[in-house]
Amino acid sequence: METQEEKLQSLVAQIGKPFEEVMAQTRHRQDYLVKPPGSLGRLEDISAKVAGITGKVKTPISKFAIAVMCADNGVVEEGVASAPQSVTLAQTINFTRRLTGVGTMAKHFNIPLLVIDVGVAMPIPDALYTENMIGEDGRIPTEIVNRRLADGTCNLARKPAMPREDAVKAILIGIEAAKAIKDSGADAFGIGEMGIGNTTSSSSVLCALTRIPAEDAVGRGGGLKDEGLKKKVAIVREASKRCIEEGYDVLDILANVGGYDICAMTGAFLGAGIYRLPVVVDGVISIVAALAAKAVSPNITDFMFASHKSKEPGYEAAMNALGLYPLFDLRMRLGEGSGCPIAFNILETASSIICEMATFEEGEINDDYMTEIREKNLFN
Repeated sequence: METQEEKLQSLVAQIGKPFEEVMAQTRHRQDYLVKPPGSLGRLEDISAKVAGITGKVKTPISKFAIAVMCADNGVVEEGVASAPQSVTLAQTINFTRRLTGVGTMAKHFNIPLLVIDVGVAMPIPDALYTENMIGEDGRIPTEIVNRRLADGTCNLARKPAMPREDAVKAILIGIEAAKAIKDSGADAFGIGEMGIGNTTSSSSVLCALTRIPAEDAVGRGGGLKDEGLKKKVAIVREASKRCIEEGYDVLDILANVGGYDICAMTGAFLGAGIYRLPVVVDGVISIVAALAAKAVSPNITDFMFASHKSKEPGYEAAMNALGLYPLFDLRMRLGEGSGCPIAFNILETASSIICEMATFEEGEINDDYMTEIREKNLFN
């Protein structure tokens, strides 16, 4: 009988490479659109990358979704969070009411939120739960999806956050979420989270994967005071050191110092590759999960688009390790997936250009004057 880890390996093996020929065709068409070649900059890069994912030069992108992974982190026992753990419960519920930051944006843009409890510590009323990630009508449910693996993680400062098998289960939940979003008809999706204490968990994972000093990765999160920040740095330093000295692989790192939310997010990023969907990375928690996904499957970044430049200290190190670039910088640091709706509009703009903008020939414009510019690559 196939184990959970074997199931994960077989799913990850399905992640393919970009359609390079289609990307080249997209670049060629862009050079002949009624504009100076390359003049739309990164919008052209985006449409070419999307073409590599979908295998189509013209890929309409207009339907989106956001997966929000919710879980608590036992390390809050150490005083490394400014907010009480009850906030995780309250905000998980408030996502469904569209009262949070990302909830408000999602309501405004009519974007479904797939809210998943993978390890919220406090009980959620049964009436707010569903067991299905997609409804009989093919839509993402408005309730909280119950995939709770535990009542939060253990305290990573004192013991492993979770068993390795639980980390694998959470990753598979994330992959399941990506499939549900694909089945709902979304053209692209984003990944966010909610979990008090998860900046400590994500910083520990980041330092273990990149070996950067804890001081360069740890921030104040939601507003931690100096004493708490000092303790947080020490905990991250020791936790990541343990992982490095033991020679842990990425699954062991996630199990030892990660969170159920981070593991599920890692799975959702892998699911983007498995089901060939463009996926948007949010802030620092999301980008650490993206980095963990890259450690599992190196070419998964071919499916990723980074939204905003987070103000959290570890963000730049994670971004550099991924080899991506943020689409915008609004000095955001909320999390939840709040950067995704804004990024979706940029993806949709890039899509509309490649799908609807005419070439010189289609617009009946003589472009002989462009021949030398193209041949000598004068637009770069």
